Amino acid sequence: MHVFPLRVYYEDTDAAGIVYYANYLKFVERARTEMMHLLEASYRESVAQRRIAFAVRHCDMDFLAPARLDDVLEVRTSVTEIGGASVTAEQVIRRDGDDLTRIRVRLACIDAAGRAMRLPAKLRTALQTVMQH
Repeated sequence: MHVFPLRVYYEDTDAAGIVYYANYLKFVERARTEMMHLLEASYRESVAQRRIAFAVRHCDMDFLAPARLDDVLEVRTSVTEIGGASVTAEQVIRRDGDDLTRIRVRLACIDAAGRAMRLPAKLRTALQTVMQH
């Protein structure tokens, strides 16, 4: 499991000081990106040279409790499935040990032209280290 800490800033909230629902997607995207950088040293280079990218194919979100201005949160990411050209992850946003939001996201691995491509073997092996068993 990968754990990504973050703080809720004013720009993340609505007029009531509660995190705007779409910003949870930004939080989990940042967490997945940081996880990929830690898992695969050449990931940044692969993305920069447009040899590989991930596109969200499907996403389910369950909002359990609101996050608020200045909360310190953590995003916990676990890979639950690795397909030939896809990765499914479960991400939980927590505050003080309590789950606030649960997100399940399926990502398609694509090439520079936007076509599905097989996950590179090195990346597949790296992703298996955060695979939920």
